[in-house]
Amino acid sequence: MSDHAITPGARFVDPAVLARVGNLEFVARTVVDGVINGLHRSPFFGASVDFAEHRGYVPGDDIRRVDWKVFARTDRYFLKEFEADSNANFSVLLDVSRSMAFGARLSKLDYAKTLAACLTYLVHQQRDRVGLVTFDSEVVEFVPPSAKHLDVVLHTIDRAKAERPGQIGPPLKKLAEHFGRRGIVVVISDFYAEPNEIFEGIGPIRFRGNDVILFHVLDPMEIEFSFPEPASFEDLESGDQMPIVPDALAEQYRALIKAHIAELSARATAQRVDYMLLNTSMPLDHALFQYLSIRDRLTRTR
Repeated sequence: MSDHAITPGARFVDPAVLARVGNLEFVARTVVDGVINGLHRSPFFGASVDFAEHRGYVPGDDIRRVDWKVFARTDRYFLKEFEADSNANFSVLLDVSRSMAFGARLSKLDYAKTLAACLTYLVHQQRDRVGLVTFDSEVVEFVPPSAKHLDVVLHTIDRAKAERPGQIGPPLKKLAEHFGRRGIVVVISDFYAEPNEIFEGIGPIRFRGNDVILFHVLDPMEIEFSFPEPASFEDLESGDQMPIVPDALAEQYRALIKAHIAELSARATAQRVDYMLLNTSMPLDHALFQYLSIRDRLTRTR
């Protein structure tokens, strides 16, 4: 079965084109509406597209809350869920360190900003409270979760710039105290740090009862290292430059990046953290469907 069959929104416009539109709210609304319409048409998802109003039946639930009209249409059990049952705090932690400025066609930061806007708009439609943190080596901007903060979050995302070197551990540890109320925390980053530092930063947030989702954003060139000619490469974090002959290092580089991705995935699984690798050529619906799948699972297990 192809990815296109599973994710009916996979035909969405190239992320590089979306990033040039210049209106994050319009882009987010367009992408999210496409995902919702895709869910309506998809045989792989149930009728629970009014996410804040229904959830799947779990043994032990009160059958008086079963929506029998939905059952008549779908032959599946869904519960009527009131707003107080499903509202959650949702925060995006967006990496704005200098390395996020890299991109052959589209910078990682522009992709991450568009993804953050789409996720925020989506969960706002679910009536969740939305918040945002931008960080590099420290917290740059902090918008606490609120049902009234969609416009503030989108405006803050829009003006984010990748200007300074980053260090993921310290700002995440500092933020843990702000996430004492259980919620969903999404970290969007290129995760150019040692896995120990990353998960030591995430650990205190997870320990306070939050569900953590990692979206690992890389440019395709960073994954494939398919640079055609020798050149001087600059470390975007330190500014150091080094002459590189790609053919001589490509195999070693690919092995290192593959090992880094595998370790992040394994550590995330071990610590009950959700992890997804995205490259900047990937349509945004992949990430949105991943989030919806995770959210559905979290709702069922809470």
